[in-house]
Amino acid sequence: MERDPICGMEINERSAFRLASGGKTHYFCSRHCLEKFASDNGIDALKTAQCLSHPHPPFYANKTLLVCAILALIILASYCIPFLEPFRKIFLLYVRTIWWAVAVGLLIGGIIDHYIPREYISFILAKPKKRTILYSVILGFLMSACSHGILALSIELHKKGASNPAVISFLLASPWANAAITIMLFGFFGLRALFIIISALVIALTTGAIFQVLERKGLIETNHNTVAVDEGFSIVRDIQRRLRERKFSFRALVADAQGVYRGSAALGAMVVWWILIGMGIASATGAYIPSGVLRHYMGPTITGLLVTLAAATLIEVCSEGSSPIAFEIFRQTGALGNSFVFLMAGVVTDYTEIGLLWSNVGRKVALWMPLVTVPQVVIAGFIANKFL
Repeated sequence: MERDPICGMEINERSAFRLASGGKTHYFCSRHCLEKFASDNGIDALKTAQCLSHPHPPFYANKTLLVCAILALIILASYCIPFLEPFRKIFLLYVRTIWWAVAVGLLIGGIIDHYIPREYISFILAKPKKRTILYSVILGFLMSACSHGILALSIELHKKGASNPAVISFLLASPWANAAITIMLFGFFGLRALFIIISALVIALTTGAIFQVLERKGLIETNHNTVAVDEGFSIVRDIQRRLRERKFSFRALVADAQGVYRGSAALGAMVVWWILIGMGIASATGAYIPSGVLRHYMGPTITGLLVTLAAATLIEVCSEGSSPIAFEIFRQTGALGNSFVFLMAGVVTDYTEIGLLWSNVGRKVALWMPLVTVPQVVIAGFIANKFL
């Protein structure tokens, strides 16, 4: 399996767009990612067009289409098979609850993808200063990608020189505090989503500060890729330059709209199938697992929090897909803290993320991440169960 250098998705090279550059072949999940890579690296448009002239990947390689087809078959079969009827009712309830949140989230993601240059993110996160932690959390909030895509971007930022504390803060803030998921969480939890978002940001900030202390004391690895950053570069001046060079016209507006659409579509291809999988799992949970089981094992107690933590560690679902499951836990148990633990534990204890940190960032960094974050997550979950 290859990894898309733009969005970070793992893809099968046989069904991917490909582009040879610098003696290396890169693979892309979509036309959008290939074009963005070519633009960022100054690759000739004719060469890019030749790559895009290749046949599109076969329909069975489209994960969103496959998941939609499976769910559609189950829903259609539910009209003939009474056993599936509860699944259909709960699944359609989820669709009515969050469709608008997903749509708005994808739109915001497209706007961010089109208008915020990647150079700004790399420039800010490469500085080894205390305020870098705050910047990394803010940028993590602005990023609109699933946790797997964010992990790939975090590793790439590490290679470009971002400090290890900044990489960890960025990674923690992105999956649950990012703009797209913020809207989805409000669709599920209402105003209670504020606790999830604020707690995720606080944990990201606190963990980044702790990692800076660990780095100063030599308890974690330092990033040897860090290079001197040009202090003369100014994002404000760069924005002013871009505005001066920009031509405002109807054609430019159309191009912008197309760029936002392509960004939204690329994000949708990356996350929608995960959302649907999560909704399917949550619907099956709500339809076939007696509410007493969840109340007994995942109730608002310390034991319930730990059981939820263990379940989230074992269930590796993308952040967008975990949101419906977390809501189902809350709907059946009334334990907001358990839902928060389920969401955050998928990031801080996920074996894929820890393994990639181990092999790319540092073994000590990988080991310290759950040691530092898990207690914070459990404490925040306990507070939520006790007072919310």
